[in-house]
Amino acid sequence: MEPNVPKGVIWDFGNVLIDWQPHAAIAAGVGADEATRFLTAEDFDFLGYNLGPDSGQTWAEAEAAVPRTHPHWVEHALAYREHFEASLVGEVPGTPDLVRELNEQGVPQWGLTNWSHELYPHAPRLFDFLGLLDGVVVSGTEGHAKPDREIFEIAVARTGIAAGDLVFVDDKEPNVVAAIEFGLDGVLFTGADDLRRALRERQLPV
Repeated sequence: MEPNVPKGVIWDFGNVLIDWQPHAAIAAGVGADEATRFLTAEDFDFLGYNLGPDSGQTWAEAEAAVPRTHPHWVEHALAYREHFEASLVGEVPGTPDLVRELNEQGVPQWGLTNWSHELYPHAPRLFDFLGLLDGVVVSGTEGHAKPDREIFEIAVARTGIAAGDLVFVDDKEPNVVAAIEFGLDGVLFTGADDLRRALRERQLPV
C-alpha cells in the first residue's frame, strides 16, 4: 500500500525559515558583552519574558514588570523590543528555497509561529517569501503559543485539511512532540538538507 502523500506543510518561522538572534537586538542597545551577560543570567529568563507577548500579552505589560522584578536588567530588557528588527538577521540557509519549490508545485503551505502580535509585521515586510504561504497563525494574535494544544487546533482548522495530512516543521522538540500528539506529521528541523530528505521521503516535490 502506497504511503499517504501529505496535502500541505505548516512551517515554524524562527530558526527554521528566519534566522532569529535576540542577542543582536539586545546588543544594539547595550553592547555585545552586556547582551551576553543578560541572556546567560541565572536570575532572568529571557525566553520566559518573550513568551508573554508571544502568548498575547502586550509588550508594554511585559516591560512594565521588569522594573519591579529585575530593576538591574531594565535597559537590557527594553533594548530587545526597541531594536527588534536587528534580531531578524536573514533567511535560514536553504529552507525558504523549499517553500518556493513547494509553492511552484502547488503544495499548500501555512505558517505557525510563536511571535508577538505587535512585532510580527516585521516578518512579512522583510521576508517576501512569506507571501507564498496560504496563511499564518501568529501565537500572540491568537493568545496561545506552542506547544499548547489550542494553537494546533487553530492552525489545523485554518488549513481546512485533516491533521494527519499535514507535515509540521519546527526546530523545538517539545513543539514537534505536541504536534505529533495532536495528529500532525511532525518533523524536527536540524537543517535544510535533512529536511529536504524528510520531505522527499514523504513524496513531496522538492
